[in-house]
Amino acid sequence: MNFSDTLDKNLVFDVIARQADALGVQAYVIGGFVRDLVLKRPSSDIDVVCLGSGIALAEAVGKALHTNVAVFANFGTAMLRTSQDGVDWEVEFVGARKESYRSDSRKPIVEDGTLEDDQNRRDFTINAMGISLNHTGNPGFGELIDPFDGLRDIKRKLIRTPLNPDITFSDDPLRMMRAIRFASQLGFDIEPDTFDAIVRMNERILIVSRERITDELNKIVLSPTPSYGFKLLYHAGLLERIFPELVALKGVETIEGKGHKDNFYHTLQVLDNVANRKRSANDTNPEQELWLRWAALLHDIAKPATKRFDAKVGWTFHGHEDLGARWVPGIFRTMKLPLNEHMRYVQKLVRLHLRPIALVKEQITDSALRRLLVEAGDDLEGLMSLCRADITSKNYEKVQKHLRNFARVEQKLHDLEERDKLRNFQPVITGELIMETFGLPPSKEVGNLKSIVREAILDGIVANTLDAAYPYLIAEGRKQGLTPVKELTSSNE
Repeated sequence: MNFSDTLDKNLVFDVIARQADALGVQAYVIGGFVRDLVLKRPSSDIDVVCLGSGIALAEAVGKALHTNVAVFANFGTAMLRTSQDGVDWEVEFVGARKESYRSDSRKPIVEDGTLEDDQNRRDFTINAMGISLNHTGNPGFGELIDPFDGLRDIKRKLIRTPLNPDITFSDDPLRMMRAIRFASQLGFDIEPDTFDAIVRMNERILIVSRERITDELNKIVLSPTPSYGFKLLYHAGLLERIFPELVALKGVETIEGKGHKDNFYHTLQVLDNVANRKRSANDTNPEQELWLRWAALLHDIAKPATKRFDAKVGWTFHGHEDLGARWVPGIFRTMKLPLNEHMRYVQKLVRLHLRPIALVKEQITDSALRRLLVEAGDDLEGLMSLCRADITSKNYEKVQKHLRNFARVEQKLHDLEERDKLRNFQPVITGELIMETFGLPPSKEVGNLKSIVREAILDGIVANTLDAAYPYLIAEGRKQGLTPVKELTSSNE
């Protein structure tokens, strides 16, 4: 198979070919770019392997493209970025090499090698294909070099290791996660011998850094149908080792003929529902997508710890949303996920995920809606997406009924937000104003008065304006035996 027509359209490949010919080295594009080219998936990351100095070739190409080259001499690699035809390309250059490993490390011992050596060290057949980038010599420009039938495996939608899978996974256990990640991203199967090797060797994942594991896990979370990847992780025995809290959700207990849903599979269904939801103009922004999906993964994470059986009502999980929210920072810390606003977003959604569903009543008060709007703030759309995804049942009509009821809640929230503008609610009565008015130092009394006024605003007793709320503050202060020492005047306002 020849890809010269496709490569000819790209200035980057033309420059690499010309510079490789000028230096007298054989150069090949290899790995993910070739795989995605066959799959007709967009890709802008190019890995170039040459029989010689990858750094020298990178510097020649960088000079021709008038762009800077980052050199990593210790690793024998170099990288450049260039924009061509509206695409931002990232090109990494390395000399062909062969690798060997120690049993207690995934850091390879590297030696110079041939193209065959370089392809042998690749993780999967679909990532071991190369394309020649030389205009002179044999093979010619654009020719596919595919020693392990990666092209056939792409057609069969199969993940398979080029060599014995036991060796491949023992050398670098992260490849077990990568096998499942590619299967989940591409909708491929894992070849039986390859999957069996993952099952046999899943304990080896423990030598891999948590950061690398989480990077692969995030890619599974973001795949088109993430439940597929998580089911593979579970059946391979990897999920128990890297995310035991999620595995703890699995199983159904029955007492007196009363059972509960399997919360593991329910969670995966919610995750898929979030991934495949119909997007609106106000839906979660793309940068927040990963964290909305993490909220789906963790929304019921504390159910095993809160599970109780009541002879009258059956199984209950009271407080699992609050306990789950308290667990989020610890899980993020263990997973080496960021302990910043992303963690706080997930924590908020886990804590609030039952609130909108609880509002599915005909006679719902504006007060309850106001409180949800205030607590959710700018994260309301994400919360509503999660809650909608959380409506699961094998009974299609039941799901549709709940979704229709939920749509009414969404409309009420929308109407109230339009009217009261509560999304970023801040009471006009501040602690500083209370202290100034009554001559108080920072104290419990100040916090109590502030809370009373805030609750009155949320209950609709007074409007969130100084004209309405300040007289209310004075009256409430007097009830507590406080005398104003300085009242607002029109000039103060």
